[in-house]
Amino acid sequence: MPRLSLATLVPRRMLRLPPRTVRLRLTLLYSGLFLVSGMVLLVTIYLIFRGNTGVDLIVPGGPAHRSVNQGALNEVRRMYLGSLERDTHGLHEGLLQSAITLAIMTVVSVGLGWLVAGRVLRPLRTMTATTRQISERNLNERLALPGPRDELKDLADTVDGLLARLEAHVAEQQRFAANASHELRTPLAVTQTILGSARNDPNRDNGELVERLHAVNTRAIDLTEALLLLSRAGQRSFTSERVDLSLIAEEATETLLPLAENRGVTIDTAGETTATLGSPALLLQLATNLVHNAIVHNLPEQGTVSVTTEVHPQGAVLTVENTGEKLDPQLVSTLVEPFQRGTERIRTDHAGAGLGLAIVNSIAQAHDGTLTLTPRATGGLCVSVQLPADPAQNGV
Repeated sequence: MPRLSLATLVPRRMLRLPPRTVRLRLTLLYSGLFLVSGMVLLVTIYLIFRGNTGVDLIVPGGPAHRSVNQGALNEVRRMYLGSLERDTHGLHEGLLQSAITLAIMTVVSVGLGWLVAGRVLRPLRTMTATTRQISERNLNERLALPGPRDELKDLADTVDGLLARLEAHVAEQQRFAANASHELRTPLAVTQTILGSARNDPNRDNGELVERLHAVNTRAIDLTEALLLLSRAGQRSFTSERVDLSLIAEEATETLLPLAENRGVTIDTAGETTATLGSPALLLQLATNLVHNAIVHNLPEQGTVSVTTEVHPQGAVLTVENTGEKLDPQLVSTLVEPFQRGTERIRTDHAGAGLGLAIVNSIAQAHDGTLTLTPRATGGLCVSVQLPADPAQNGV
């Protein structure tokens, strides 16, 4: 005859203790609170009845006093003892039954607590399951938790917001990778074409070949350096120093003054001491890119560029305005994206890498600043960079 055991009589899954989850902890918490409250209520009722009946289950009654009338005393004692015995028995039975009822209700509360905790945590389990199914391929999915506005709803909305930002970031990175690959492929393809033509035509002038290869290689190097600068700016791997934006703007203007004179563009620089905290090299690159774009994307003749710095209550502001063709506001909103040049702003002699404003935006964000692009009513563009002001600005 096979030996019987508990494992053969009860299913294995019923022998396993539930894991120490939030649901189990909530169940134990509910049941514990119910048990403690029941015990306090039971003791309170006992003390009330004991005070009203004069019965004490813990301290026995003292000896009766003697009286001159022994018969009357015996009758009173008998009646008292009978009443005491009935009250004691009733109170004892009530206390015992109450304790049994409390034990049964405690067991029931465990089951009810388990069900209630499961009901409360059901939205959380749904959120967990949905989040696990979301990957890079389906970042467009959202939790969209229904129900009233509570802590779980706020948590679901927060996760949905995080997913939306992550989706936008991944899409931006994918576009950037695709555009960078396309931009880098262009000079390589041109180089291959030039080399192929030279190989097929041995009598070709080597000087012209070298000049064209040099120009294509320079463009590839400029593009690679711009990509590296854009990556470093987004990493915030720099030490903050006190920087005067007015001096940065003057240095960028002096550096690009020959280019402006060559294109017939006049540059006006004005502004007071405008201190901020950040990387001097990156902020100089920011100002240089803005002034360079303003010079290149300007009127063919008699163009102007205005560079100003000032301190606002919100922070330090660097503004670069330039004349030019009228721009569509919808086009302007896309110029900060990498490799977005805008056909209206491309000059055939200097198309650029399409990363100037993208680098400016990345540097501004790395310094906790904002970049604002506004088309001018008379034509051209107004670019404003707002950075946090140096706390010691007032003491300059």
